[in-house]
Amino acid sequence: MSENPGLIEALRPVAKALQAMEIKFFIGGSVASSFHGASRSTMDVDLVADFKTKDVDQFVTRLQSEYYVSKAAIIDAIAQMSCFNLIHLASSFKVDVFVLKKRPFDINSMNRAVAGKIDSMSTAEFPIASPEDTILSKLEWYRLGNEVSERQWEDVVRVMKVLGDQADREYLLQNANDLNVVDLLQKLLSAVS
Repeated sequence: MSENPGLIEALRPVAKALQAMEIKFFIGGSVASSFHGASRSTMDVDLVADFKTKDVDQFVTRLQSEYYVSKAAIIDAIAQMSCFNLIHLASSFKVDVFVLKKRPFDINSMNRAVAGKIDSMSTAEFPIASPEDTILSKLEWYRLGNEVSERQWEDVVRVMKVLGDQADREYLLQNANDLNVVDLLQKLLSAVS
C-alpha cells in the first residue's frame, strides 16, 4: 500500500467526479501491484475508465480548478482508446487515465475490480484491479516495452509470490493467451516456483 499522501489527495477528486458521473473505473499499474504486495514508490496513479465522448465536458468542468486537464487530449484518447493525464496542481501528482478498451480482458478486469484502501493513513476505498489482472496487464506492458523494464518484471514476480497457490491459474492462462503473453506467464511461473 502507498504511504504517499499526495496520491490520495490527487486521486480522491478524480474518483469523486467519475463516481458522480457514473463512469466505471479501477486503479491499475504500480498502485495496484503495491496494493497486492509489490510495494514501491510512485508519483503517478493509473486509472482505467469507461470514458465516452459525451462525458468530456462535464469531467473537465468538474476538475479544471484543481488539475491541469486538456479537453483535446481526452477527446483524442477516447478516439484512439489510449490515455490522457491529469496533473494535480496542489501536489504535482499525475493521474494517468486509460480509456477502457473493449477487449474481453479489459471488460473482465473492470468487472473483477474490488474496493480496497490504497493508503493505510486514509479510510478512502477505490476499485482496484484484481491481482491476476494486475499481473496480466503488467506482463502486457512489459512486452510492449520490449521486455526491458526491470521494475515491471519485479512487480509481477512479487505479486505472484504473494498470491501463491491462491492464483487463478486458469484465468491467467486463458487471458495470457488472448494478450499474447503466454511465454511471459510461463517464465513468471517458473521464476516463482
